[in-house]
Amino acid sequence: MRLTTAPRVLDDFPELQVVPVPMEGMTVLDRLPGLDALKAELEARLRAQHAADALKDEPRVRAYRAFLWRLGIDPTKVRPASEALVRKVVRGRPLPTINTAVDALNVASIETNVAFAAFDMDLLRGDLTLRYARQGEQFLGIGMGGPITLEGKELVIDDTGALVAVYPYRDADATKLTTLTTRCMLLGCGVPGVGGWDLRSATDRCAGLMLEHTRPRQ
Repeated sequence: MRLTTAPRVLDDFPELQVVPVPMEGMTVLDRLPGLDALKAELEARLRAQHAADALKDEPRVRAYRAFLWRLGIDPTKVRPASEALVRKVVRGRPLPTINTAVDALNVASIETNVAFAAFDMDLLRGDLTLRYARQGEQFLGIGMGGPITLEGKELVIDDTGALVAVYPYRDADATKLTTLTTRCMLLGCGVPGVGGWDLRSATDRCAGLMLEHTRPRQ
């Protein structure tokens, strides 16, 4: 499965990089005690550090915010994924418990301040393309009560049949990871200022955490 970037996106953002990591042989569980403990430890550390106060000065968070502004999207209303998770935790809310694949991805996003996308490979219809949205396209993201209508300024990923993500902050409900997932396409979602070895190492960390907490099938 290939990922290509549309020429117009490359023209506008020549530094933009995406790191794809296919993963197979996964067993996604509802939860694991070890992962629950890791999440609780991370929550306690974030609250002790008052981590939300320092987010505005974190270079990767600033890079994602600047990228969204360049797209005409207000990052104080549509927050980068890691920033949104940290703010929820510092305000006293626990990290969500979805399943071991998604929970591990969220931990990695907080640890690295990098955005990730992940799709069930068996639900994808074809190769992936990163492109600008077309005005009027519909997108139903995870956790949304209904589809939204895109304006045409957003970056999206399609699988030749449908939109699977609004880049770099929301995945589609139709291709989300569940306890039925055995194969996953993980993307490290770079932006100008977040790329190269930093992006690669963050994506490797995410893949490692996900594989550690999705036991191989016997």
